[in-house]
Amino acid sequence: MTDRIRTRFLVIGSGVAGLHAAWRASQQGDVLLLTKRSLFDSATAYAQGGIAAALGAGDSPKLHRKDTLAAGAALCDAEAVHVLVEEGPARVRDLYTAGAHFDLDPKSGEFLLGLEAAHSANRIVHAHGDQTGAEVARTLIARVGESPRIKVFERTRVLDLIVHRGQCVGVRASVRGKATDIMADATVLAAGGCGQVYRYTTNPPVATGDGIGIAQRAGVRLVDMEFVQFHPTALDMPENPLQLISEAVRGEGAVLVNDEGEPFMAGRHRNADLAPRDIVARHIFRQQRGGRKVYLDARNIGKRFARRFPGIFAICTARGLDPTKDLIPVTPAAHYMMGGIATDLVGRSSMPRLYAVGEVARTGVHGANRLASNSLLEGLVFAERVARDVMDASEIGQLPRASKWTVPRLIDRGAAQVAADCVREAMWKHAGIARTASGLRTCIAELDDIENRLPEGATEELNLVQVGRLIAEAALMRKESRGGHYRADFPRAQRAWRGRHIEM
Repeated sequence: MTDRIRTRFLVIGSGVAGLHAAWRASQQGDVLLLTKRSLFDSATAYAQGGIAAALGAGDSPKLHRKDTLAAGAALCDAEAVHVLVEEGPARVRDLYTAGAHFDLDPKSGEFLLGLEAAHSANRIVHAHGDQTGAEVARTLIARVGESPRIKVFERTRVLDLIVHRGQCVGVRASVRGKATDIMADATVLAAGGCGQVYRYTTNPPVATGDGIGIAQRAGVRLVDMEFVQFHPTALDMPENPLQLISEAVRGEGAVLVNDEGEPFMAGRHRNADLAPRDIVARHIFRQQRGGRKVYLDARNIGKRFARRFPGIFAICTARGLDPTKDLIPVTPAAHYMMGGIATDLVGRSSMPRLYAVGEVARTGVHGANRLASNSLLEGLVFAERVARDVMDASEIGQLPRASKWTVPRLIDRGAAQVAADCVREAMWKHAGIARTASGLRTCIAELDDIENRLPEGATEELNLVQVGRLIAEAALMRKESRGGHYRADFPRAQRAWRGRHIEM
């Protein structure tokens, strides 16, 4: 028998966007928050660098806006960027008031602001040096736990949307293995990104593109799926996910070198090692294709490294590396999806009663390439806007009749894992940092074959295949290079594609 649950607001995902939206929405009604694993399992908890906001002397939202638009390579939504940079400082202060222990200047008591790539001012708020995401998650989880109006279901997998008369009225979910229809007046997808479609990624195992896959199957409008950001500096070790070496390390003076000791970013861009991520990632990739290994030389930071980056220092030392003496081996890795579910300025998707926020959403603030540390900020700013808007959602009215269904049982876990690995290999080889038409067509054909061979019940792997195919198809359609999307057969940006978006 299928269970049925009714709630006022339904939030799917426990990263910064989902937690903040749930906390704020609970001030006006009951909220059910679903997460695939535990509340702590999200990309937010992995975020090292910090939150970008114009909070320092000499900085301004206008400057932050300029940097964001420049990084976005003429594909940002200017109005969305305006919202981000104008409302961002207030959201950071709200989080600080809510209990986040951000790093402060011991003399002035003001936020201690760092510098990251493509920022024209020190504006990165951080916590415990390089553990900002974990502190943000801790703070918001505490607020969620204190609210009597929020109920949390952990280890719950959302399988599909429930659509009635063209509106989203809830989801079908596996709640601890039990088939459950969850009905809600407003549904908020905050399910995170899709980095696990690639062989090398900094994203946690839960980042399998579920939100995008669920939305796509329901006909929800998707935009900019070709734009995947590859972080230049993940720790090059045989792991999944790879450990991130924050951009902030280069902001403190670390330099990229190859195995001949050449600082190869010098002369390649006016900002050298602090050039936009897509440019740095491509130069590292070219070094690797030329047979070179790439390292981050942070030895000039010296003893300050352990104080400024205690988390990264611990990651390195656990793997036998001393950043004060050793070069740190690095490689690009899939890090962030700029595209996703298209939303307006309050998070509404193309389907009534369905919202999207965080990495699963395409708000327009990132364009073709996300500016460093704008992701946590986007989650805070637009989750606040979503929460305010859902409070006005009317009741559904007559609900659709209950239907009987069962959770698909995975009959061959080994075959599902092989399929997932095949997706990751195909995407990294053909739809990764450097793409070509022939490679993308090969990728799509391989993904079609993988989908046809998926074992029954491989719901997460189905999302991987379908999201990977969306990325490859969009990348094939965009015959130019722009931001995070690089076509080796069309290596330059084309005027005809300026401001044009691919919809799926």
